[in-house]
Amino acid sequence: MNSKKTRGGSPRRGLRGAVLGAAVVAALLTTTACQGDGPAAASPTSAAPSGSASSGGSAPETTAPTGDAGTGGSGPTATGTGDSGTGDSGETGGGNGTAYPDCEADGLGTAVELQDAAGETPRHFLLTVTNRAKTPCVLNDAPQVRLKAGSAAPIVEPLGEPDTEPVVVEGGGKAYAGLYVFGNDEGGEAEYDQSDRFTATLVAGEGTELSGTLVFDLPDGLGTVSVDDAARVNGWAGTEGLAMRPINQL
Repeated sequence: MNSKKTRGGSPRRGLRGAVLGAAVVAALLTTTACQGDGPAAASPTSAAPSGSASSGGSAPETTAPTGDAGTGGSGPTATGTGDSGTGDSGETGGGNGTAYPDCEADGLGTAVELQDAAGETPRHFLLTVTNRAKTPCVLNDAPQVRLKAGSAAPIVEPLGEPDTEPVVVEGGGKAYAGLYVFGNDEGGEAEYDQSDRFTATLVAGEGTELSGTLVFDLPDGLGTVSVDDAARVNGWAGTEGLAMRPINQL
């Protein structure tokens, strides 16, 4: 009887063991499947940063060309326009570097003012020209001043290098040149050259062509003034001070 029970219980334990073994295998398969799904599920997650990087990269590509185009396009255009305007205005002014024509002698009024005090030897004079037109014109360098009548008279030397910048005289405006005529301080009975007027020839923008002669009558009260080779003229200036300051130092 005992031996029968023992044989009868053995198949049940074998069946239970088979069921448990099947359960273990199923668990292992489930675990393996989960591990297989893990990388697959992580793959989209790892792809998301790539997508984000792609999106992040595309935004700078859109911004950078826009910024570069705006900066690069507007700068050169503005500079080019400015340079072009400057070049054109210089070319249309007859070579004097401005948009205006050279002044002509018959379009200018003249005046002379003595700068020395009463009782002193007349030496320092302010030459003034007035533009009688309504539009601007240009005076170049220093005027070619003669202290004696006639085109054969010597030209007064400029005081230093004349200013190469043209002086634009507005319509109805004025320009000035300082003139020193006499440097001899010797007294006595010596006779000196005398002049009753000054003349000035205008210089064109090119620096060589001459474009008219101005006549400056002496101020009231002066019939003649003594002149010599110490005479000097300062170039055209826009103010009396700029014209006379270097001359007054002689």
